[in-house]
Amino acid sequence: MGNGGTATLGDLLMRVARTLRRRFIATLAPWDLSPHQARALRVVCSRDGVRLSELAEALRIAPRSATEVADGLQERDLVERTADPADRRAVRLTPTEAGRRVQREVDDARAADSHELFARLSAADRAELERILRQLTD
Repeated sequence: MGNGGTATLGDLLMRVARTLRRRFIATLAPWDLSPHQARALRVVCSRDGVRLSELAEALRIAPRSATEVADGLQERDLVERTADPADRRAVRLTPTEAGRRVQREVDDARAADSHELFARLSAADRAELERILRQLTD
């Protein structure tokens, strides 16, 4: 396979990634969440609270951006800021009950959407695709 083939594979993979992102955004619409907010909520819920610096690191975004994302979640009563017991100057983000519920609902909706998308492939093709993608992941 020549160079053109590689570019085509890359282009196809990018198109699939854009399709996944578009579907993710559509899936989040009922909760009026951005992908950043949804990912942040998942991090906060999965670790049962994080510092803003840890959130920024987990999302690979600037601390200032993490603050904006956290503000958006706090305004919607999905997370709350509490003093960090280990360092009273530091702030921890912890999920509220509503935040935990929304996180579960979003996870369920994403799983259903993912199932719907990948149902286009046979079980054998899904397993093969997963094996191939794992080899390409850094």
